[in-house]
Parts: sequence; C-alpha cells; structure tokens
Amino acid sequence: MSAAMAMTQAARVQAQAAPQDEDAASAPEPADPFGFESVAAIAAGWASREWESPARELSGPFADIDYDAYRAIRFRRDADPWRDIPGFGLDLLSPGMIFYEPVRVNLVTDGVPQPMPFDPSVFDFDPNFFPEDAASATPDEMGWSGFRIRSALNRPDILDELAVFQGASYFRVLGRGNTYGLSARGLAIRTGSAEGEEFPVFREFWIHRPNPENGRVTIQALLDSRSVSGAYEFVIMPGAVSVLNTRVALFPRVELEGVGIAPLTSMYWFGPADGATFDDYRPAVHDSNGLQMVTGSGQRLWRALSNPTKLQISAFVDQDPRGFGLIQRPRDFADYQDAEAKYESRPSAWIRPTGDWGKGTVSLIEIPVESEFHDNIVSFWQPSEPLAAGTRADYGYRLSFGEEVVDPGTQAKVIATRSGRSVNRKGVHSFVIDFDLAPFIGRDDPSARVNAAKGQIEHPYLLRLEQEGLLRLSFEYLADGAEVADLSAVLEGSEGLNLSETWLYRWSEG
Repeated sequence: MSAAMAMTQAARVQAQAAPQDEDAASAPEPADPFGFESVAAIAAGWASREWESPARELSGPFADIDYDAYRAIRFRRDADPWRDIPGFGLDLLSPGMIFYEPVRVNLVTDGVPQPMPFDPSVFDFDPNFFPEDAASATPDEMGWSGFRIRSALNRPDILDELAVFQGASYFRVLGRGNTYGLSARGLAIRTGSAEGEEFPVFREFWIHRPNPENGRVTIQALLDSRSVSGAYEFVIMPGAVSVLNTRVALFPRVELEGVGIAPLTSMYWFGPADGATFDDYRPAVHDSNGLQMVTGSGQRLWRALSNPTKLQISAFVDQDPRGFGLIQRPRDFADYQDAEAKYESRPSAWIRPTGDWGKGTVSLIEIPVESEFHDNIVSFWQPSEPLAAGTRADYGYRLSFGEEVVDPGTQAKVIATRSGRSVNRKGVHSFVIDFDLAPFIGRDDPSARVNAAKGQIEHPYLLRLEQEGLLRLSFEYLADGAEVADLSAVLEGSEGLNLSETWLYRWSEG
C-alpha cells in the first residue's frame, strides 16, 4: 500500500468513527473491523504532519517520586477490564518516575475499539508513601504509561505476568518459568551514533479481547518519533516459549538512516571470560551472554558478548537473514550464584524474519557499564539502504521469548567462553572455548580453525571432557600491539565442513 492509499484509509477510519448525518441513508455500510491496516492508515496520517513531542509534566502524586514510591502505586484487581475472561488479566499502568509520556489505550471487542480514559481511581496508593487523598488529587488527563497482560502461564489457577508494554517503545515478554530480563523495542534509530539516539514512542494501543480457546492476544500500536511514524501488530501466544507474530509498517518523515528493525536490549556485566577483573562473589552477571545468528546462507554464528572499556559497534553483513537474537545459554544456579536475581531463568529472545529482508547487517552495540543496573547490549537488523521519506516499508517477524527459542540444528553449540592473562608469558591471553561434545561421540575429533584479524594465534589444541560432555578448544592470543581484534574459531570435519557454530569474539586491551 502506498502512502497516499494509506492516508485515504485513514480518512475512512476517521469517518467510520464520526456521527452519522440524520439525512443519510437509514442502512449505512457497516464499518470494517479495526485491525492492522486501520493503524497503518493512522500512522500514514501522522507521518504527513509535523512531529510534536508527547512528553508531559507529571503532577499530583505522580510528580517527583522515586522507584520505591512508584512501586507503591498498584492497579486494583477489581478494576481489571478482563476479569470475566478465564485465564487472562489486564493491568493499566500509572505515570510517574521515568514514565512521563501519556499513552492512549483502547479495548477492541468484535472489531470495535472503545477508548479507556485515564482513571486514577483504579489505583491503590500505599499510605506509607502517599496521602489518603492521592487518587482524588490526580488530574484525570494525565494518561496511562502502559499496560501489563497477565495469563495462566505457569499454573491454571494463577494469573502470572506475561508481557508489559511501558516506556518509549519497550516491551518485555516471558516464557514459562522465566523472570524478566532483556527487552524488545519497536524501533531503534541511530543507536550508538555520535549525533545521539532517537527514541520512538508507542503513543496509542488497541488491545483486542483475548480468545480463551486459542490463548492468543492481539495488540496493535501506533509508534511515533521525530523521524518516523509506524503501525505495529503483535499476536501473542503464551507458552513454554511465548511467541509474538509481528507486523510492522513504517512511514518515514525524512530519509531514515541508522534505523534498527526488531531491536533487542539486554545487560552483560561480566562472565567467565572477564570475571577476574570484577570483585564480586558471583561467577557471572548477565541477562544474555551471546548474540546468535543464522545467516541467509545457513551459517550458524555465536558472538560472545563483552562489557568493553570503550563503546564497541559490530556489524555482520548478510542478506535475507534466517534469524538472530540475544541468548542466555547458562541455565544452572551454579553459573550465577544469585538467589535473588535468578539470572539462570532470564529469557532468551529470537527474531525469525517472515519474508525477505534484503541486504543489511545484524548490528551489535556493546556499551561500557560499571554495574548490572544498566542495559548495555543492543542488537537489531539495519537495512543497507536508508528508508525513503514519504514511502511505506513493511517488515514481518516471529519474536520468541523463552529458554529454547532457537532450533538446535546439528552443529555443536558453544557452551562457554573463558579467558585470562597468561601466567607465564607477558602480553599473552589464554582462551578456552567449550563446545557441546554430543555431536562428536563415537566420531574422530574434528580440527580447529582459529583466526585473529590482528595479532597471532598460538598453540590451539582440543581436549575431550567426557564426563562434562564438552569438547574444549584452548589457544593463546598474542595481541602484538593491537588494541582491538576480532577473533574466530570453528570446528571442521575432514572435508572442511563446519561441524560447530562459528565462535566470534571482540578482544580489546584493558
């Protein structure tokens, strides 16, 4: 659909919502059910006009509150608009703290949207943080900050959190048994660039009444920012792996460069490859420990994440990628030793494109951080060409959250990455890469091909650890004056075929 056609559709949507003229025909043509193309039409209309910031000054009990006070504002269960739907619940979220952009929420039943005006009476305000008249002192026009969907995800008698949409274009989803970790976003613009990042915002949502029979929830959203407007649709299917079938239509106001499609945001503070530099009782602290990719040609890549001393940007050129995502592979409590954070239960996220995405790069941004309280990892797909102003660009993908979000394939997976300074040789770093041994049981050992873009690789060798189920690759890296270098390793068969994922690592001095 062209931008002009979309704008015509927007006029139809607005006309359907307008009062009927008394002189009009007694049997008007019924309106089409509200859906993705309805939002695309609205987005095209927004893109044709000048952008206005949605930010609003907080007032009443929502002004100047900290994290603890914000958590003391609770949505009342008896206000749940889905309380009559078995297996589902919907919480509306209050403004406050960092959430100062009002969000409009509509509930859609049988294809007809109904606005949900902001209503402070649906919240309980903890008297330890707020006066008794907090709800009545709240301006009605403040606006929601987002919403939370509950479902019988883990037990049929308990409505656990399934997904939350709140803040800019961020949202988080859980698979069965997961705790919140990494986030997804609607769109990334100029992430990691010198001119600064632009953060699009979901300004309005249309949440369809869920179907208890198939367990699905459909959400449409209007995204807007200075450079682009867009329509989104998420069809959420809860489960051991929760899946969102996603559609996107973007309408750039300007030539849009540095755009990130299907962005994921996570946290990596330290792990076995760099734990020696961190004074902490835990062996690892991260929401994700690798960027996994399956290229358009079927090559499987594993890029181990790091917390660099300087901003690092990596780009993996591809055409029509089969999938990429931020993955949390270690799943034992012993890997983290954190009884509160439970990093072993953080979900992985996987993007599987539907249709051809053309040429571009899977981009990875790694930002230095000094604690676990800041997300510092971003990945997304960046098209090779800018999106032209005044056009429509469509993308579709299947976004999965859970523990086993990627098909395992037949190649050996990277289980762990470890490194440290050599005890015997100054300026040399030792690396230990553990691969899954299962594909090599009853077979001869493969050969290891290890490369460095700068510096030298020395003494690579393989060792079977039968009891642990690992095939361990060890080698030494001599930087030879390099400050940054990309390293790679893969296990090969006798005919040169890859028998493992290709391990990738960005080494940096410091």
